[in-house]
Amino acid sequence: MLPSAAQGYPYPIKILFHYMGSPAYALPAGQTQIEAMLNPDKIGLIVASDIVVGETYAYADYIFPDLSYLERWEFHGSHPNVIWKTQPLRQPTIAPIPETVRVFGEEMPLSMEALLLGLAEKLGLPGFGEKGFANGMPFKRPEDFYLKMVANLAYGDSKDGSKAVPEASDEELELFVRARRHLPASVFDLDKWKAAIGEEHWRRAVYVMNRGGRFEDFKKAFAEDGTVAHKYGKQINLYLEKQAGAKDAMTGKPYYPIAAYFPAYLDATGQPIADAEEGYELTLLTHRIITMTKSRTVSNYWLLNVQPENFIAVPKEDAQRLGLRDGQMVKVVSKSNPEGVWDLGNGLKKPMIGKVKVVAGLRPGNVAFSLGYGHWVYGATDLVINGQVIKGDPRRATGIHANAAMRVDPLLKDVTLSDLTGGSAVFYDSKVRLQPV
Repeated sequence: MLPSAAQGYPYPIKILFHYMGSPAYALPAGQTQIEAMLNPDKIGLIVASDIVVGETYAYADYIFPDLSYLERWEFHGSHPNVIWKTQPLRQPTIAPIPETVRVFGEEMPLSMEALLLGLAEKLGLPGFGEKGFANGMPFKRPEDFYLKMVANLAYGDSKDGSKAVPEASDEELELFVRARRHLPASVFDLDKWKAAIGEEHWRRAVYVMNRGGRFEDFKKAFAEDGTVAHKYGKQINLYLEKQAGAKDAMTGKPYYPIAAYFPAYLDATGQPIADAEEGYELTLLTHRIITMTKSRTVSNYWLLNVQPENFIAVPKEDAQRLGLRDGQMVKVVSKSNPEGVWDLGNGLKKPMIGKVKVVAGLRPGNVAFSLGYGHWVYGATDLVINGQVIKGDPRRATGIHANAAMRVDPLLKDVTLSDLTGGSAVFYDSKVRLQPV
C-alpha cells in the first residue's frame, strides 16, 4: 500500500493513518515501505495510533497513544476451522495508562477510538455526537458503539430473539459491578453503560460480558448423524467466470478461470527471476518460534529469556559445502540488496548479520530465520520525546531480521514480489547468499 501511495497509483493520498501495525518491519523488502514514507511531497502527513513507537511509526508526524489489550474493547471472532459458534469478547480490565481527554464533553482515555471521535467532533461529521445513531441514541463514547455489539451478540441470530442468552440474575449484576469497582469513571460508568443499550438489553449484555463472550455448547457443533451442524452450505465454483472476464493489469491477459500451477519466483508479469544463476542460490525462509510469535513479543522479557537471540538455520549439507560452522557470523545479501543492510533513510544502516546454526531438519538449498528479533526501534535504541531521552534496551536489537534481503520486484522496483495466485506478498521464495563477516 505505501509504495502505491508514494507513486500515486491508483491515486495519491494526502494523509496516511496507521493503526497497530508495522509494515516496515513485518513485510518482505520492508525497506521499500520506509522509502515510501520519506518524501513529504508524496505522502504529506503520517498519523499513527499505537501503544509503542515501532519501526514504522518512527516515521510518523504524529503518534497518538492507544490502549493495550487489558485496557480496551475487542471482538476477535473465530477461525473457519472452529466448528462451534464462538465470539470472544475483550473488555476493559485495568485502569488505562494513557491520560484522559475530553471529546463531545465526555472524559475518556486517549486511544484510537478517542482520536476518531475527536476528529468527528472537530469536522462535524454526521453519525456522531448527541444523536449519532439512526435511532437517536448518542455516539459520544467508545462504549456507545461497543456495548451495542455486545447487545447484538447477546440477542443472537434469530430476529424473534429465540436464540438470545438468558438474562443475568441480580447476583450476576452485583458481581458485574463489583468486578469493575477499580476502574475510573472515564472507563466504567454504570449509568452511561446502561444508557448505551437501554434496560431492555442490559441484563443479557451483562450475561455475555461476565462470561467473556458467547460460546456454543460442545454438543451443538454436531448433527445426530455425526456430521457438523454448521455446514458451509455455499456453492464452490471450479470455474470462475468473473476471473475469465477480468484482465491482469500488468500483462493485459485474462486471469485463469480454473485451477492452474504457477512456479515460484516470478516478477509482476509472471516472468521467472534468474537470481540463482548469479550466485544467489539459497532460498530464504522465515518462521516463528513459539516464544516469539509477533514483532511485539520482544518486549516480553520472560519469553525473550527462553531464547534471547535468533539465528540463521543452515542445512548441514549446505554448511559443509559452503564451509560454514555453528556460531559463525554471516551477512544475508540478495540481488536487490547486495549490501545486506536495512537502509533507515536517516543516514543510518543496520546490517543483516546473524549467527549460523547448522541443522539437520531443513531441506538443502534453504536457510531460515525466525521473526521478532533484530529491532532497530521498538525500544531497541534511544528515543527522544519532548526533549526527554527514553533509553533503549540492546536486548531488543539482538539477533537478525532479514526481511530487507527479500526480493524487490525487478520490474516495479519499489515493492516486494507478489503472489500472482493469491495477491499477497511473497515471504518464502527470495534467493540469497550468505557472506562470512
